Amino acid sequence: MDQTHTLIAEAATKLASEMPAANVEALASAIQVGQSAVQAIPHLHYRSLAAEFIDLWMNQAGTVSQESVALALRTALHAERVHRETQVVELVWTGPSTEAHPFRRTEQAILQVLDSAQQRITLVSYAVYRIPNICEALVRAARRGVKINVIVETPDKLEGENEYNTLRALGDDVAVCSAVYYWPKDQRGRDDSGKLGILHVKCAVADGRWLFLSSANLTEYAFTINMELGVLVTSGKMPGQVQEHFDRMTRNGILARI
Repeated sequence: MDQTHTLIAEAATKLASEMPAANVEALASAIQVGQSAVQAIPHLHYRSLAAEFIDLWMNQAGTVSQESVALALRTALHAERVHRETQVVELVWTGPSTEAHPFRRTEQAILQVLDSAQQRITLVSYAVYRIPNICEALVRAARRGVKINVIVETPDKLEGENEYNTLRALGDDVAVCSAVYYWPKDQRGRDDSGKLGILHVKCAVADGRWLFLSSANLTEYAFTINMELGVLVTSGKMPGQVQEHFDRMTRNGILARI
């Protein structure tokens, strides 16, 4: 393989990791038959990535045939699919450290999920309080064109906790770029004494590929002084199953938009 083919292979691999599979296939098909390749991509952000790939091909590897470029894209897409289907599970921790098990830190794991997203984020938490790094990551994702759903216990303060006002903690920038949902009281179960159930889930899902699941709320204490344990799941079926589960609850009215 000469230098130009290597350049195309590397660029195709990068593109397949950043763009939805359908867009990569559309681009490969357009290139193969000599059509306007960039126009085959509907989303502005992904169209820009496709344009960069085409520019690199034309300006730095123009001797590579369109059939070879299309094959490189499809090969990279297949490799990316295989990679995504290979599930990896890591433990995530806040609390006293031990030399024997250097676990990932809670905030670090959540930020990895949010910063990896290219299409979808679903973020769920019971409490939200003093999380500037998370809020900034959500805004960054929105600027990349990522669709964001934030699901919380309540838009107001928690009972007995004046500081936990969800919308205030998220901030105006996140509220503007996200769809924020909560669990209405009339959709909750009750025990015999009338006590309502609570939304006690804490998780983050991105693109159906990354799943962070933890005891940790989205709070300063959960990231610093508490003892919290969770897992970071990469690839496999589980992230997509969790994302679809929450999507169904929003579609069916179990969760209501604020």
